[in-house]
Amino acid sequence: MNVKRWIALGAAVVLFGLTIVINMASFAFSNDWSSNFENMLEIPESDYMENVLESGDMSERIAVLTVDGVIQDTGSASSFFGASGYDHQFFMDQLEMIKEDDSIKAVVLQVNSPGGGVVESAQIYDKIKEVQDEADVPFYVSMGSMAASGGYYISAPADKIFVNKETLTGSIGVIMESVNYGKLAEEYGVEFVTIKTGPYKDIMSPTREITKDERAMLQEMINESYESFVDIIEVGRGMTEAEVKAVADGRIMNGRQAIEAGLADDTGYLEDVIEAVRKDFDLADAEVIEYGYSQNFASLFSMKTQSLFGGDVETQLIGRLLSDYNAPRMMYLYGEK
Repeated sequence: MNVKRWIALGAAVVLFGLTIVINMASFAFSNDWSSNFENMLEIPESDYMENVLESGDMSERIAVLTVDGVIQDTGSASSFFGASGYDHQFFMDQLEMIKEDDSIKAVVLQVNSPGGGVVESAQIYDKIKEVQDEADVPFYVSMGSMAASGGYYISAPADKIFVNKETLTGSIGVIMESVNYGKLAEEYGVEFVTIKTGPYKDIMSPTREITKDERAMLQEMINESYESFVDIIEVGRGMTEAEVKAVADGRIMNGRQAIEAGLADDTGYLEDVIEAVRKDFDLADAEVIEYGYSQNFASLFSMKTQSLFGGDVETQLIGRLLSDYNAPRMMYLYGEK
């Protein structure tokens, strides 16, 4: 990290200290010490807030949700540096808030993702179905530049799916990968010692060849997840198993091809999808909102820190190490992990 970044970090720390001093000074000159002290220590009920995208009737609202990036639950490993990319817990919380909010009459889901984890994709799908069934809230999907594999999985239950002509979608299927560097290690005299309780405990180990039995076990798991993927498309799109499997071979397709295959309904950008929701559900005067993080000092400091370190190579590498999964796992994913 260069001198300029150290100076910027120091300035942020000084700003943090000055803010605390100013707040304490304002409390000192206040007439109600106990009340102000309680307010200072009070923890907000929610870390989220609503941002109005289009003003309108607050009793009938359209919520815009966004899935941008690889769908995986990275926990809180990168929270100190601010939210970056897809935040699984935040997205699941948004769906829960919509289910509990009677003023939300429709949802527009923006999807720009190559997919991700099998479990996380299934969690999103199940929650969307829950909101649709229990709160009777329709979902329209607006696909961005990519909505492939798990990105399509979470789109499948939507009432309508809109694409751009250049959208890359499809890639219906499941993948599990690992790297075998055993032979390379041998060339450099590296010896691996493995102590295990059973013959399959180190299945897909990067230090040895996978056996025929192991491959059969994993293929069975992959096939089961694939059939689940096909099933949710059958239900969501009203297609037969044969129709789905005709294009569910991992192929990627553009927006036009997706519409022709029955995987999407129409073309349009986000504003077109919002307008379609207004027209189809008599929501011409509805307010349009999105959810964001509350702008308390902690979140502002987090964003400042992110801006300071966003382009720092060392920090990016550390973040990658904290968020990447080392163990092979099944993925609804197009492209590399």
